[in-house]
Amino acid sequence: MTNQVALRESARPVPATAVATTVVETDVVVVGGGGAGLPTALFSRWLGDDVVLLEKAPELGGTAKKAAFWYWVPNNVPMRQKGIEDRYEDYLHYVARLSQPSRYDPTSATAGLSEWEESMARAIYESASPAAELLQERKALVYRHCPDVPDYWSQLPEDKAPYGRVLVPADARESMSDGGECAVRDMSAAADRDGVDVRTGHRVQRLVTDGDRVVGVEATSAAGERVRVLARKGVVFATGGFTHDDELRGNHLGVPAYRGCAAATNEGDFVRISTGVGAQLGNMNYAWMCPVPLERSGRPDLVGMFSVAGDSTVFVNRHGRRVVNEKTPYNELAQTFFAWDGASGTYPNLVLVQIWDQRAQDASASDEYGRLIVPPGSDDSHVIKGETLKELGARIEERLAGQAARTGGFMLADDFAANLPGTIDRFNGFARAGVDEDFHRGETAIELVFNGPVPEEPGRANPTMWPISETGPYYAALVTGGTLDTKGGPRTDPDGRVLDDQGTPVPGLYGVGNCVASASGRAYWAGGATLGPIIAFAHRAAGAVHADAQSQTH
Repeated sequence: MTNQVALRESARPVPATAVATTVVETDVVVVGGGGAGLPTALFSRWLGDDVVLLEKAPELGGTAKKAAFWYWVPNNVPMRQKGIEDRYEDYLHYVARLSQPSRYDPTSATAGLSEWEESMARAIYESASPAAELLQERKALVYRHCPDVPDYWSQLPEDKAPYGRVLVPADARESMSDGGECAVRDMSAAADRDGVDVRTGHRVQRLVTDGDRVVGVEATSAAGERVRVLARKGVVFATGGFTHDDELRGNHLGVPAYRGCAAATNEGDFVRISTGVGAQLGNMNYAWMCPVPLERSGRPDLVGMFSVAGDSTVFVNRHGRRVVNEKTPYNELAQTFFAWDGASGTYPNLVLVQIWDQRAQDASASDEYGRLIVPPGSDDSHVIKGETLKELGARIEERLAGQAARTGGFMLADDFAANLPGTIDRFNGFARAGVDEDFHRGETAIELVFNGPVPEEPGRANPTMWPISETGPYYAALVTGGTLDTKGGPRTDPDGRVLDDQGTPVPGLYGVGNCVASASGRAYWAGGATLGPIIAFAHRAAGAVHADAQSQTH
């Protein structure tokens, strides 16, 4: 045992005829109690099925509990009530343009997507809104509409409905940063109210099979007890990705992504469990990405940098130069760290340094969205301080030396101190003019949403920029690229049925969420483009389990 979670055992499936000490029987087994498992369990229960939910951790919530829980719902009811048109063809062109840009074809009926990709995209469009409405109707997840929140790529001509697709839990604070806590609380209460049998501290180790059909699972409790839970209708996995499994991340992502902010229990269990019954894997090379503070990577309390706060702040590389628009949405900003330099054989941007001044510290400190400028009294162990830029540089070097074993010896270049003042001078000129000629900071709608708190300034030309002070003190933090969570695993059909290598459903086995292959490819379409589709597929999978089981008995 470790941290109240059972250690991983062999994932080899066992036959139903094998002897078991403790046996529980139900209609539907849901594995995982986070943003995918809770709605799946609720939808199944509301169809009249008995449900046992097995959660590996000591408590429910998973990664969703740490999220803002925006959920992206195309063509949702409030949009329609406001007369905002969100046609399927327009939605499809937007998601296809981003998911598969090299295959995007606006003249094609599928916009260049494969048959599987288009069917998954259609399932999101058709089911996310009905799922959200059912959760609201049953008071399991009451929402409020966010008509002013844009998609992450609202500036693209393919986005014909750039505003209004985002919903959040109704009682989340105005900034929406605590939406995950609200959502998990309310869905957990609904599960208790409606009779879902929730068992925390149960790590599912393997499948139980009868011939080619999955008929249950075996789990190990935190106390070491082995429990077999048989499912009369089906087993649905909703266990999250493989963020915290270094081997799977290293083998599949293809970039040196660090452990990110997914729940510590997201170790890719379903990848290993599903391959034992021939599941076909997909999208294993992509993840939902975000910048993370290097020194906090791997900590269970880590929250990824969903918002880089502050106007008098910049990111610089080891040479003391800016290399990116700091306000770029987090998934795209994270890609900066993974650029490979074939000439030097290095990742030159593996670690960037966020630098800010006292003004930003005083005005932009926040404990929300993983921002690194934190208020007094918060954990600021990641913060580096210096009275001058020269002193700050020396202390940055000391911090990097302490992280050398994790970064391949990454250090500042010899010209860092010489270049940094000029970089800041150039940025300050852009800030005074209000136009970032190098990286176009502040020119898209979503950058203004993620700007964080900044002081009111008369005549300000660009809310995202202000000149960095010519005098200290100065502050810094080491930043790298991490995973919010991965988005690869067994491929499913639009109703959550896990597919084998021939594209045939594995009877009795289903998957929802980040533990299965996402048809989004590399794209992060908008805030909530994880959770909105997850809710859609949870609804569809619950219906499929129920319908598949009914067909088995007739």
